[in-house]
Amino acid sequence: ASTNPISISQDEISEDVIERERAVYMEQAREEGKPEEIAVKIVEGRLQKFFKESTLLAQPFVKNPDVTVEQLITEVSGTVGEKIEVARFARMKIGE
Repeated sequence: ASTNPISISQDEISEDVIERERAVYMEQAREEGKPEEIAVKIVEGRLQKFFKESTLLAQPFVKNPDVTVEQLITEVSGTVGEKIEVARFARMKIGE
């Protein structure tokens, strides 16, 4: 994975984490002087970016960044004729 995912999919991220991120993004938008209705849209956009960076399935596949991990799994699943599901993952980091 290209970043450090905290979960397999968006559904697995706890509401506490989502609300904490939402509060941080809202505070940032307010500090930038954005009107409330614009701030809400900015927050939603930043949350979507957070989900892309924080979930394994939404991240770009390392060998082909034009395809997400989820798209690759769907493609391979169709090719082999079996459902493929990520049950868990481990991320290793060299040098630490």
